[in-house]
Amino acid sequence: MQPSVLFVEPPRIFWFVMGEYLSPPSSLLILAAYVERELPGIDIEIVDCQAERLTWKGLENYIASTKPSMVLTSGFTTNAYTCARTCEVAKTVSKEITTVAGGIHFSFTAEESLRTYPEIDYIVRGEGEQTVVDLIKTVQNKGKMSDVKGISYRRNTAIVHNPMRPLLENLDTLPYPAYHLVEKNLHRYHFTMMAGRNTRYMILEGARGCEHHCSFCTQWNHWGCRWRTKSAKRIADEIEYLHDTFGGVFIWFADDHMRLSVRGKQLYEEFRQKPCKEDIMLFFQARTDDVAHHPDLIGYLREVGTYWILCGVETNSEEMLQEYKKGITTQDAYQAMKILKEKDVFSQAMFVIGGRKDTHESIEQLRQYSVDLSPDFAIYTALTPFPGTIYYDTAKKNGWIEDTNYTNYDMTHAIMPTETLTRKQVQEELWRCYQTFYGSLTRGVSGVFAKNKLKRRMYQHMAGQFVLGKLRRLI
Repeated sequence: MQPSVLFVEPPRIFWFVMGEYLSPPSSLLILAAYVERELPGIDIEIVDCQAERLTWKGLENYIASTKPSMVLTSGFTTNAYTCARTCEVAKTVSKEITTVAGGIHFSFTAEESLRTYPEIDYIVRGEGEQTVVDLIKTVQNKGKMSDVKGISYRRNTAIVHNPMRPLLENLDTLPYPAYHLVEKNLHRYHFTMMAGRNTRYMILEGARGCEHHCSFCTQWNHWGCRWRTKSAKRIADEIEYLHDTFGGVFIWFADDHMRLSVRGKQLYEEFRQKPCKEDIMLFFQARTDDVAHHPDLIGYLREVGTYWILCGVETNSEEMLQEYKKGITTQDAYQAMKILKEKDVFSQAMFVIGGRKDTHESIEQLRQYSVDLSPDFAIYTALTPFPGTIYYDTAKKNGWIEDTNYTNYDMTHAIMPTETLTRKQVQEELWRCYQTFYGSLTRGVSGVFAKNKLKRRMYQHMAGQFVLGKLRRLI
């Protein structure tokens, strides 16, 4: 029988703060492309339950009709249960189907997950491309699982964690993501608030990892405390490919660290040679100090399609910035917001409340700070102890975590109290942050009727999606 692998993007709920959108399953597209290239004899499919509007029963029927020999899924912490349920559905169809879960959450919770979810056969830890290929070949040939680096699994009653696999040294060797496997769904991928309902939305991975060590972030730890990038030429070629082959217009540059100082000018030089620069809309996230120290590069990148930049401002407290191990200053944030406004780039600022030292007074100061910064778009989050972070280890050791339901690890549910605030009070303060920034009648009217179409669309979204009301109901 021809071996086959089904990559599954399971049914899940999207983050309501960012409005109505549908993302392509980028992690699965990257993995599937690598497997397709390295194992040409394997039948590969991707089923995106969101795009194809499949319920859990619909997914069960799909698996039953396609009869895969392996089902592989991946997700963040807030979607951990849906990934486990995907494996459960596959086992319901046939106990013979090999089930695999991967991604950041399962990499850091391999022991816990294998004990909790008997429906998961294997967990792929860390970088997945070579490990998944090795695992498929080993399962197919009935080889020794102990030889497959980067996996965790059960051996009788014991749980085994094989040694980690070394990271890829050259990301340019990766194939383009397998958008051709979801081509029938491409017209459905969109991000209404950022680019409108009918603008085709795609995700591009230009780099992996980060050399900074923010205490609430999983990314730097997951990628081995290193930052690796594709070449500027490869990134520009990939954007051109997504645009010319599949009609991608709104491109989310998914790198955790942009490192403008290292590749900003190179990216500009490569992008400016591409005719598609006239059509594309680029979005990426950058550190405030990176933006503050390189205003010229922001201007260059605006010329070649960069419309929207997200900055992790986090807090107005220098003490909290040190606790978060951010390595930035509040002055960086003021300068970054000023530069983005001057260069006509839509600015999104992220803020965090709920640190151990936070009080009613300190959060009120953060609210006023965020208003003073005046980003075009402000997102406030509750400090969330994701497995794999420094904060998780500390919080678990000290018994601070009061909510262990991973579905609520979405940064809008308060998971922990502070030294002086209950979890409910943290939740209330989060709502007040949004109420202060978006509840002002003057600000709301000026936003809805702003000349900048991105700002106008964003304020219409905040009103139309009833974000304040949804946050209020979490209290």
